Amino acid sequence: MNGYQDLSREQLLEAVGMFAKNWLAHDGCWFLAVEAEQGMDGALELDRQAWEKFAAVEARRIKQFARLGDDGGLEALEKALSLRMYALLNEQHTEWGPERRVLRFTMDSCRVHDARERKGLPPFPCKAIGETEFPTFAATIDPRIKTRCLRCPPDAPAGKYCGWEFYLEE
Repeated sequence: MNGYQDLSREQLLEAVGMFAKNWLAHDGCWFLAVEAEQGMDGALELDRQAWEKFAAVEARRIKQFARLGDDGGLEALEKALSLRMYALLNEQHTEWGPERRVLRFTMDSCRVHDARERKGLPPFPCKAIGETEFPTFAATIDPRIKTRCLRCPPDAPAGKYCGWEFYLEE
């Protein structure tokens, strides 16, 4: 094999999935190492700072790749959410609210929480991260978009993962 240019479409798609799993594994390894050194609160704060930067970078790259323009609104955000690395790893869906003025995003499965459960660890308190990550991602797609948390661990019912609502501030 001489590299990616020699791979079939199916092999390339499989490789993209592998890269997404590697990305998430690195994030988890990093977090656990920081948690061991600085405790959960310290790790959460550093993770929040990292996700604030990464969410903006990821959104800008998706926006450019998908040619979403600068004021694509909630339709652009829906497309961008479907192109995040998470979309390759977790089951998720979007639904529209009344008159398509609200977009709701739900994570139906979460590899992070599934892995923690398998290891006997408590649910990851990701709300602190999500409250930075999702508004940053959405506002990078279109600065008019505002974000509201519907639920997110630890403030989510058992077996439920994060849910977010997006709307345009006119």
